Amino acid sequence: MRLSQQNRPRGRSAIGAAAAVLLAGSALFAAAPASAVPADDDALVPDNAFAEDAFAEQLSAPDVTAATSAPDVAPGDVASHNMEHLSNVPRKGALQGTGSDIAFQGDYAYAGNYDGFTVYDLSDPAQPRTVVEVYCPGAQNDVSVYGDLLVTSVDARMADSSCGSERTSDTQNYWEGIRVFDISDPAAPKYVKAVETKCGSHTNSMAPTKNGKDLYVYVSSYSPNEALANCQPPHDLISVVKIPTADPASAAVVSEPSLFPDGGYEGDDRGNASATSGCHDITTYVEKDLAAGACMGDGILMDISDRENPKVIDRVRDTENFAFWHSATFNNDASKVVFTDELGGGGWATCTEEFGPELGANAIYDIAGGEMEFGSYYKIPRMNTENENCVAHNGSLISVKGRDLMVQSWYQGGTSVFDFTDSKNPKEVAWFDRGEGLSDGGTWSSYYYNGYVYSNDLALGFDTFKLDPSIDGKAKKNLKELNPQAQQRF
Repeated sequence: MRLSQQNRPRGRSAIGAAAAVLLAGSALFAAAPASAVPADDDALVPDNAFAEDAFAEQLSAPDVTAATSAPDVAPGDVASHNMEHLSNVPRKGALQGTGSDIAFQGDYAYAGNYDGFTVYDLSDPAQPRTVVEVYCPGAQNDVSVYGDLLVTSVDARMADSSCGSERTSDTQNYWEGIRVFDISDPAAPKYVKAVETKCGSHTNSMAPTKNGKDLYVYVSSYSPNEALANCQPPHDLISVVKIPTADPASAAVVSEPSLFPDGGYEGDDRGNASATSGCHDITTYVEKDLAAGACMGDGILMDISDRENPKVIDRVRDTENFAFWHSATFNNDASKVVFTDELGGGGWATCTEEFGPELGANAIYDIAGGEMEFGSYYKIPRMNTENENCVAHNGSLISVKGRDLMVQSWYQGGTSVFDFTDSKNPKEVAWFDRGEGLSDGGTWSSYYYNGYVYSNDLALGFDTFKLDPSIDGKAKKNLKELNPQAQQRF
């Protein structure tokens, strides 16, 4: 394995310089819902789920006012291009927490929420219907589905693993990890098993065996703390959970491979980039026995042919423009991978002139011979206000043969569709954006499934969009299942 380090000076000290002009309004917004757990009274030892906000605070700057241009979408307005908003299902009932990730199966969407998850009926895609809300708190409740199984991630210390459990500040006696549900009846999910994992589970990614008998789940977590009984440093590993599909109640951790025996990136004394202490997110591509990991300070490519023992085969860094390696998406033939940088932990307004086109963006890498080579950055071209949290976040491919198209959430930057067929010249082809003041946090996940884009807004609920046929008219629209962190060839 070789280590490729991307280091491209920009004429200023990149992230450090951007932090120096962070507006007061943006700094204040860090208290709003973001990808890390909203702050609570647990001041002694923050959950590792708070790490992204903690990193934002580490980089935060004094209150400095800088001149900005008018936003491209005025406060209170809604604008779009090549993308029609069809409907919104607002948050209701017991689930009033932050909306998080989404997975799809058949005519159903399973949308995570910090208070549990919601099952939506998509048989009329333009008007999704709420089937059931499952109250089971535990941030982030990121979801994945496989067959009759649903897995959620819990990255917050809970008093126990039950759905009635509450958060605890106890540093020795607590539970966090993954929960397994039976969704053979989507209208009545059944809680089957809890599996505790080191440092909890911020996200989870599925890697089933090719015969489908065993489902392996790669559990990503990070930011160890000596005060936490089950999250001791160093934490250079992931947890691998094996779930026999015929007996999910026997699910258990089967290995804890170290991905960074050298400790990974140590960060730097300028606070420009996060040190590696675990992974934030992993995307698998089991047909090709590959996975890509976004691991705080490192981006990695893995061989997962041995499901219980994934091996890192290449690693890249960007010490100039990347602050927090957040997520990864392959293109359809796995000749490219898109990494996201969640600069500021989801709470900063990075879609402004002060941050430029490279900070808080995507980085596109070509893959050849098991090695990754930097191509270019992609960031939404629209300017936001200094009060709109905006940074690259969760997205998926659009299933059009012969083109590399991706739809992606940008918090209050909205939803963007971009073409990266030419890895050195990505371009936006469609977008939807609510101006400042309409959503308290913006959109977490935007995914393409069978002809529609579905988005989970942190505060507003579940949105449905339709793209212009010039973009997805030839897309495959008969997928049986979609887990964006477990890619399948379309």
